[in-house]
Amino acid sequence: MKLNNTSQYAIRILAYIADHKEKKLLSAAELSTALVIPYKFLTKIMTELVKADFIKSIRGREGGFKLQKSASEIKVDDILNVFNDSIKEEECILGIGFCNGMCKCALHDQWMEPKLLMQKIFQESSLEDIAGRGCKI
Repeated sequence: MKLNNTSQYAIRILAYIADHKEKKLLSAAELSTALVIPYKFLTKIMTELVKADFIKSIRGREGGFKLQKSASEIKVDDILNVFNDSIKEEECILGIGFCNGMCKCALHDQWMEPKLLMQKIFQESSLEDIAGRGCKI
């Protein structure tokens, strides 16, 4: 199971902004360079994050981006939902499609426990939990 690039980048962008809260605003160019994300792709992601009210965009020469909510209020699962990348209940690990107790794939039973654990981690982990730990972003 792997998150799509857009979700990975969105989490990294928001964690970076949360980790650099001492700066009032961060520019798209600065974020692109620091996180090694293509500028055009980053700006598309930023547009979605603004629409979702995770970040605030300030226009102008001295403009940039900052968190709209506190880092503790933004859960990883909320970010994944913006990009339709959360772990769905009936989503099959083998990519077969619909998979539940009645119609299950070969790995269904083995996948249930780690899937529920991952869902819990995404639902309970906030940006505050993952930012500022000295880890790679």
